[in-house]
Amino acid sequence: MEKGNKISERDERVKKLRELKKLNINPYPAKAKRTHTIERVLADFEKLEKDGAEIAIVGRLRGLRGHGNLTFANLEDGSGRIQIAVSKKEVGTDNYKIFTKLIDMGDFIEVRGVCFKTHKGENSVMTKKWRILTKALRPLPDKHKGLQDEEERLRKRYLDILFNPGVREMVEKKAVFWNSMREFLIKRGFLEVETPVLENTAGGADARPFVTHHNALDIDVYLRISMGELWQKRLMVAGFEKTFEIGRQFRNEGMSPEHLQDYTQMEFYWAYADYKDGMRLVEELYKYIAERTFGTLKFKIGKFNVDLGGKWEIYDYRETIKKRAGVDVLNADIKQIEEKLKELKIDYDKKGFNLTRAVDNLWKYCRKSIGGPGFLINVPVFMEPLAKRIEGNEDFVQRFQVILAGSEMGKGYSELNDPLDQAERFAEQQKLRDAGDDEAQMEDNEFVEALEYGMPPTCGFGISERLFSFLMNKPARECQIFPLMKPKNK
Repeated sequence: MEKGNKISERDERVKKLRELKKLNINPYPAKAKRTHTIERVLADFEKLEKDGAEIAIVGRLRGLRGHGNLTFANLEDGSGRIQIAVSKKEVGTDNYKIFTKLIDMGDFIEVRGVCFKTHKGENSVMTKKWRILTKALRPLPDKHKGLQDEEERLRKRYLDILFNPGVREMVEKKAVFWNSMREFLIKRGFLEVETPVLENTAGGADARPFVTHHNALDIDVYLRISMGELWQKRLMVAGFEKTFEIGRQFRNEGMSPEHLQDYTQMEFYWAYADYKDGMRLVEELYKYIAERTFGTLKFKIGKFNVDLGGKWEIYDYRETIKKRAGVDVLNADIKQIEEKLKELKIDYDKKGFNLTRAVDNLWKYCRKSIGGPGFLINVPVFMEPLAKRIEGNEDFVQRFQVILAGSEMGKGYSELNDPLDQAERFAEQQKLRDAGDDEAQMEDNEFVEALEYGMPPTCGFGISERLFSFLMNKPARECQIFPLMKPKNK
């Protein structure tokens, strides 16, 4: 329960709410009658002032300054802020008394009035009539201090946005980020699709899924861990040649500045293309997104200065690890790699530990010093169960990953369309799961059956909102509008 001044101030506002109702004033009407946004008023102010036309604006009161028979306030809507004046002479004694006694900062009101300039030259609106739209029962935080505690900021993100223009700008940029991606792909003939969020088999990635129960079918199902990878490949079987999906996916894994459990991802699938075609398209895509969202190709990300407009390097997986950690992952066994992990003081999860996890931990250590932009290629086949082998070098797969600022910013490959090879790799993954690796991929015999009908050569690629957070140079959680929080202790 709240204590001290907060509860007393809330009680005062509740009393004012009751007083308004006693006066037959509805504190929460369903509709506002707005003729102009504040942005439009400010843009056309000289003309509106000259014409003397009455306008109607709406918004939240962000300041109240009483001067006897005249009160000034700042009114703010989603487009901007303007000063309003409420005069006893203009609105009448009773309405002025109601305004000054029963209206508070944070309330939403509708104002009908005319434009004028104060003696200090400030663009303002003189109120002729006013009407309450929403009575706020809790006071807003102090405008200078705002929300100081980080957890409180994330828990009450609506107030963080209200007081922090940078957070509001981030929300708007994120919309541009995803829309620019959608725009890019649609212009190039990709069809946007929707695939299931609930699955019998969580496929398309190495990740631990969330499990839930489907009451109507009385079965346990998984929340998807990829953006419909195995479903979009079925669409390639069905004859579609270019598809993509943008949506939410879920991974029941640890939290870090780079990792989320509930986040947005995009994946595209492109028939008759391979991973080299994918690299060319993805480089073009990233540049387009950056220009449209941020207006630049140059970014400061952590300790790295990244220029997406510069040369995109090529990094060889095996050679990079050999150079930076002194281990040949193709010939080393799990014991040798585990010894190297200990030597380098790399923490790793012991549960379900195997060669794949060992090599992955070693690679993640090595990538931290690579600024990019560039593509990681030549990944060993045991690391990737869904990609085609490289012809003439079958120990490796046709996979690429975007490397930016020491991290992976997207992954794609020439999709495996040999159903027998796919079945064998799924079987190997299932052995890893049976041995305790709950991030290994599940067998999906229905998908293998679909491949047996024939899927054309296809390039697939996926990127999550991690890219947005990196370009913003902020932790991933900070770049979610409403990140998941533990409930407050009651």
